[in-house]
Amino acid sequence: MRVMIDATPLLVRSAGVKNYLYYWIEHLRRAAGAGVIVTFPALGEFGHIRHEQSVAGLWRTWTGLGSLALANRTPLPVSDWAARGADVFHASNLIEHPPRRARLTATIHDMTSWLLPEFHAAGNLRADRRFLEICKRADGLIAVSQSTKNDAVLVAGLPPEKITVIHSGVADAFFAVEAGTIDAIRKRYALERPFVLFIGTIEPRKNIDRLLDAYGALVPDLREEFQLVIAGPAGWAPQSTIARLSEARYLGYVPEADLAPLTAAATIFVYPSLYEGFGFPVAQAMAAGVPVVTSNVSSLPEVTGEAALLIDPRSTSELRDAMARLLLSPDLRGQLATRGKDRAREFRWETCAARSLDFFEGLI
Repeated sequence: MRVMIDATPLLVRSAGVKNYLYYWIEHLRRAAGAGVIVTFPALGEFGHIRHEQSVAGLWRTWTGLGSLALANRTPLPVSDWAARGADVFHASNLIEHPPRRARLTATIHDMTSWLLPEFHAAGNLRADRRFLEICKRADGLIAVSQSTKNDAVLVAGLPPEKITVIHSGVADAFFAVEAGTIDAIRKRYALERPFVLFIGTIEPRKNIDRLLDAYGALVPDLREEFQLVIAGPAGWAPQSTIARLSEARYLGYVPEADLAPLTAAATIFVYPSLYEGFGFPVAQAMAAGVPVVTSNVSSLPEVTGEAALLIDPRSTSELRDAMARLLLSPDLRGQLATRGKDRAREFRWETCAARSLDFFEGLI
């Protein structure tokens, strides 16, 4: 078996999809070998993951993006030539003309372009609608959660028998963060007080305004003891939201290498997203042993199980009360930290890779 994975999202600015592809391909190669798992374009070994930059060097990035542009401008012959010898081709939403000679598949990460189109740029909506046409032609599809599969069937009309749920994983770094690295990260970012943490791109779906409102509604003593820290690149949030980031300690983009110790340093992790296909930051916080407050919508209850406090993400008072309850109760924090770590162990990249290889085999 030879599987070619469209890895072009690794060459551009991206967050969740890039995180998925980076660790997924890495663990697929470990399990099956680099001769079985190849990429379009050919990238060889990856560098460190950087959500703001390509994981490849300058030359491989430019030639890779050039290959993508050529494949998109010239229907079929270029992608057919690139995928010669592949039994399975796994497409991303960046390729417009996947090859015809391999079994076609893709991963559905979320359905926000259909459920919350007002939160997306026009270019993203166009790309996702093209991607849906690929999904309709696919021989089989992966969904990163049961919630995402349900939405794909309900909203896009994709046949459920074609979709296999394979949960994403959590990087090993989050499961064993050393105390020394936590101390170092506190010093690096000058985090002297205990803090409530949010990590994510600053965009409307992440519900930053409500988080700021809820934190601001905490009693003064709690706000004095626990600062709110927000980490993540500025995305496509309204300027009014960007202006409000000064109400918290805003760190901006945080390199991947700093995410695990930063997460582990938090007193609690809060993620009131309006929709997630999987929810990497929540799973990572649980793996790091940090108690979580998150939304009771989309995939988030599926990922957290009984290991988090769930709230209506459109209710400021529910979010405020859940934060206060957790900040005021060390015992509850300890219980959720233990449950969360146990729950996160169910989301390992080794398991994801093994199930994905079985899925690919089933397509041939």
